[in-house]
Amino acid sequence: MIGRRATLGGLALAGAGVSSASLHSVPARAGATGSYASFLAGIRSQATALGVSPDIVREALALTSEPNAKVLKLDRHQPEFTLTWAQYRTRVISQGKIDAGRAALAANGTTLAEVESRSGTDRQPIMGIWGLESFYGKLTGNFSVVDALATLAFDGRRSAFFRAELLKSLKILNERRISPAGMTGSYAGAMGQPQFMPSAYLQYAKAFDGSERADIWKTIPDVMMSIANYLARCGWRTGEPWGQEIQVPDSLAQAELGREHTRTLAAWTQAGVRRKDGTAFTRGDVEGAVLRPDGPGGQAFMVYHNFSVIRRYNPSDFYALGVGLMGNLTT
Repeated sequence: MIGRRATLGGLALAGAGVSSASLHSVPARAGATGSYASFLAGIRSQATALGVSPDIVREALALTSEPNAKVLKLDRHQPEFTLTWAQYRTRVISQGKIDAGRAALAANGTTLAEVESRSGTDRQPIMGIWGLESFYGKLTGNFSVVDALATLAFDGRRSAFFRAELLKSLKILNERRISPAGMTGSYAGAMGQPQFMPSAYLQYAKAFDGSERADIWKTIPDVMMSIANYLARCGWRTGEPWGQEIQVPDSLAQAELGREHTRTLAAWTQAGVRRKDGTAFTRGDVEGAVLRPDGPGGQAFMVYHNFSVIRRYNPSDFYALGVGLMGNLTT
């Protein structure tokens, strides 16, 4: 999700462990002032002052009549747990997802080639992000985005952020890009197959056919083009790898590793780092950083500039590694 939605490095947490019996016990926080009806009246007034059609505002806000208890439950009780990299990889890179990605590529290869050509972004990160964010469109969330954002804006914990996103969602609706009922997504308001927040949609969503109405919910060319446009505008360097799996001596201290510790490949070679097959790097002048998420004995990766670009989509090393590996496996 751009913005970001409630994930653990791309591992969606929505819906985890929530019973229907417990949902009705979650009122809006006491910090939320006034009634929900008054809150919606304020949104209506603010949106129309910003130029949103009163008819659009009326239709959209009709989708929310009271704070959504399920949204509040999910937002307040996200599971707190720590996964190792090995556990995370097993969860997000399944054989089923790899097979689905290869099928999606086979069905949309011509379109993807055109997206690559026009955007200057390689197919691997596009496929990787599409897979991790929504299982290639299979899991996009079925919450009303307006209802979810209104609930979270009223709740009071992060009201300014969600109020701004709610107003941006109304702006999108005002441009007739999607119908209010069709604007669905996660409980945190992340939308469609790329899981864009409304602010990210307005900034990065791009229609394949050049129109202003990118459909990131159902139109796969628009989904691909929007992800590619995001990466391109964040500095993706076409033709360059995001990273590669490597061998790292267990004796190399963990404190010397991490994204902030960049060296030339020649310098890493002197420290005993090799490619996965044990051979030396072909270029010594390239700079990279070594990640060994689970410490000595675990997988290790050399990561480059494009790895940091993937992290702009979701600032998690696990997520960026997952995207990179999924992209490689499906293309």
